[in-house]
Amino acid sequence: MDVFRLTGPARLNGVVDVRGAKNSVLKLMAASLLAVGRTTITNVPAILDVRIMVELLVRLGCEVDYDPAGGVVSIDVPAEVGIQADYELVRAMRASISVLGPLTARMRSAHVALPGGDAIGSRGLDMHQAGLEALGAVVHLDHGYFVAEAPDGLRGTEIVLEFPSVGATENLVMAATLAQGTTTISNAAREPEIVDICTMLVEMGAQIDGIGTSELTITGVDALHPVEHRTVGDRIVAGTFAFGAALSAGDVTVRGVGLELMPNIGLKLRDSGATVEELTNISLGDGTVGDGFRVRGATRPLPVRVATMPFPGFPTDLQPFVIALNSVADGVGLLSENLFEARWRFVHEIARLGAKVRIDGNHALVTGVESLSGAEVEASDIRAGAGLVMAALRAGGVTEVSGIDHIERGYENFVANLRGLGVDIERVEKPDVLSFE
Repeated sequence: MDVFRLTGPARLNGVVDVRGAKNSVLKLMAASLLAVGRTTITNVPAILDVRIMVELLVRLGCEVDYDPAGGVVSIDVPAEVGIQADYELVRAMRASISVLGPLTARMRSAHVALPGGDAIGSRGLDMHQAGLEALGAVVHLDHGYFVAEAPDGLRGTEIVLEFPSVGATENLVMAATLAQGTTTISNAAREPEIVDICTMLVEMGAQIDGIGTSELTITGVDALHPVEHRTVGDRIVAGTFAFGAALSAGDVTVRGVGLELMPNIGLKLRDSGATVEELTNISLGDGTVGDGFRVRGATRPLPVRVATMPFPGFPTDLQPFVIALNSVADGVGLLSENLFEARWRFVHEIARLGAKVRIDGNHALVTGVESLSGAEVEASDIRAGAGLVMAALRAGGVTEVSGIDHIERGYENFVANLRGLGVDIERVEKPDVLSFE
């Protein structure tokens, strides 16, 4: 079993480059299925989930060239692709469900295993099903597979989402690009990753109005064409290092993500006493020019009050980092989780570091302590794992974080980046003490 072993306390100091968003690039790769030919996606992070999506596309019949160091994925899509996404891949990465819309639209049939992914709560597919059925597909569950059939093609319609689901919005937008007629999606998600996929679809020849708003209008076209597209920066990874700087009294410059992608994050960091400076038109690590920001944390952070909400509200993916910051703040902080109920599993682990957190329904009341203490903890999902590492920056002694496969699904070069910021951290192999061989 491999673990991250960190010796604290430590301050984050230096520069970190953040590449494309995990929550965008996987969907962009799925969108490539809508067009025959070679689509190239750049600014791709070198993470496990990208490798899983590469394997999924290969099994569907695509030829894929992936350069992790260069951050480029090129996907050659044949005229006929497979229609079945197998359980062994889908269970490892929930984003695999994003092939459902493209396959139903172009191949008129899709068989996608019910997804797995992070243990953060119930994330049903009801809105995916209702939306595809409104577009004219016949949808049912068959031996653990989500099956959608549209032998006569999809038809434009009006769809009103019960909740601004990112996954449902993405799948339905992709499906609607090749539907006959016009589709409107009301109460659509507005996350930057939604804007990114809509932008790429337009570059491919799709007709989409209302990008960035809660109402999207998609006029179906006969066919799309392949393109080259640069992935939007990962605001969650950027936020991870930003909160790490704030809670560790550090000084970090993040390159590759601008504050316009994370408005509420900047506000909450300032509430904690940190200084946040916007940077524009700066040189990025890959030689291009883009945006960034600098965070300088207070000697001890002030507590913050946060309620997670769909964009442009505060993202649920950064919830663990708010709790980590409040756990060492000078006072009492409050976090209300309004999206995923099982994210409280993180609280049980950070408590092992000495954090004082009380849960009441969907609220976490955190009483700050001056410092935490190193211990063995386990990551239950991507962000919980990274949150435990950031909390360990304020913990005296050694902290060992297991379950690091979760972290590596969403963070590239995590150990190298932290070491570059001055942290004494390494990946080590530990024997399995419960082995009976």
